Amino acid sequence: MNTTTTDLQLGDTLTAGAQALGLTLSAGQHKKLLAYLALMAKWNRTYNLTALRDPAQMMTHHLLDSLAAVTAFAQADNVLDVGAGGGLPGIVLAIWAAEARPAMKVSMIDTVHKKTAFLTQAKAELQLSNVSVYTARVEQLQVEQLFDVITSRAFAELNDFINWSNHLLQPGGRYIAMKGVMPQEEIARLPDGWKVEKTQALHVPGLDAERHLIFIERS
Repeated sequence: MNTTTTDLQLGDTLTAGAQALGLTLSAGQHKKLLAYLALMAKWNRTYNLTALRDPAQMMTHHLLDSLAAVTAFAQADNVLDVGAGGGLPGIVLAIWAAEARPAMKVSMIDTVHKKTAFLTQAKAELQLSNVSVYTARVEQLQVEQLFDVITSRAFAELNDFINWSNHLLQPGGRYIAMKGVMPQEEIARLPDGWKVEKTQALHVPGLDAERHLIFIERS
């Protein structure tokens, strides 16, 4: 298969974006991230995984947006991505962690079968042995090993996110919620017994929009 100009441009955008984020991607990570983007674009024509159609936009708004957060998970061992959709940040995190943090396991859950079918296909094609996929409502999920980090990207209000999933968080675990504009009103409505440990502004290369990570733990 010939490498198109678009593919080369996407590769260059990924390389430059990772460098701007202070990430050093191996050739293997780089290749898998591009393969994931191509797979998402292909499935998106039929399954509507994301409203974006242009791979260049998907690179910035999805891939680099998720990559901007990966170092926040550097100490995590067992991560759950709630409302994982097309695998953001879960698949991106799994590709990064396979080399950067080999002990990390990444689970993804979504209620929509076509989305979890895509995640299962991505796991197989990208040979991500560190990934598990669940089709279920998170409030009904039961697992043998609780998670030390639970994350989501534009999934639900923080209050609901915590109420629906805190039975899956191990003692001493934390939430890392990916949000756009700082959600002050949502933070004010956190359930009793929970507090914001810290917040972190993210700067996504090529994306002119606010992005924040909200770290939440039991108080």
